[in-house]
Amino acid sequence: MRLDKFVCKSTMLSRAQATTMICDGHVVVNHVVIVDVATQVHEDNHICLNGDRLTARASRYILMHKPADTICSNIDEAYPSLFNYIDVENASELHVAGRLDADTTGLVLVTDDGRWSFNIITPTKHCQKVYRVGLSRPINEDIAAKFLHGVQLQGEQQLTRPAILEIVTSNEVLLTITEGKFHQVKRMFAAVGNRVVSLHREKIGAIQLDVGIGQWRYLTNDEVNSFSC
Repeated sequence: MRLDKFVCKSTMLSRAQATTMICDGHVVVNHVVIVDVATQVHEDNHICLNGDRLTARASRYILMHKPADTICSNIDEAYPSLFNYIDVENASELHVAGRLDADTTGLVLVTDDGRWSFNIITPTKHCQKVYRVGLSRPINEDIAAKFLHGVQLQGEQQLTRPAILEIVTSNEVLLTITEGKFHQVKRMFAAVGNRVVSLHREKIGAIQLDVGIGQWRYLTNDEVNSFSC
C-alpha cells in the first residue's frame, strides 16, 4: 500500500498529518528516510516513525446490504454515503470492492485491504457477481445466448465477457457477470433493446447477501479467504 496510507493505518494520524510527517523526513523505511508519500510499502517492511516501529492494524472485511439512493463514496455527495450505516472506527480507511450505482441495491463488500479487493474487481480473476434485474419489457429467450457470446456496448470496442442469463419471469432475470464496466448491466440490456427498471446484487463469488437493508456484518475467515486465490 502507499506509505501515507500505511502510516494512517498504523497510527491515529489523519492523511494530512501523515503527509506532513513523511515529507518532513520523520518516516524511515528499511533504514532509509522516505519523503515520497506515494511510495509502495508492505507490512513486512521495517517502517519507523520518529524511531518507533509501526505495525498496521488488522484489515477489516465487511458485508453490507446497500439501500437505494446511497452512494459508494466515503463522503456524502448528491446522495448520502452508505458509510453512514457502518459504525466502525477509522471508517475513512475503508473502500467498497466493486461499487454500485446510487439506485442499485444489494450486496457490497467493504474493506481496507486493497490487495484483497483487487481479486474481486479485476476481470482476470473471473469473480462472479449475480444481479436480480427487473426489466421494462418481457425478455426474449434468445437473449441468453447473446449474453453468453458477449454483446457490443455503446462506446466499447470489445464484446462483454460471457454472461449467464437465467429467466425468472417475463420481466425479471438473474444475470451473472465477471467484470464491472461502467453501468454494465444497464448497458447490456440497452444493447438488446430493453431497459433496466430495478437492479439488485445478490451474490459476489461464494458470498450470498444475508442481512437486511442498511445492515452489515463482518465476513468470516472462510469468506475472506474465498477471494485469496
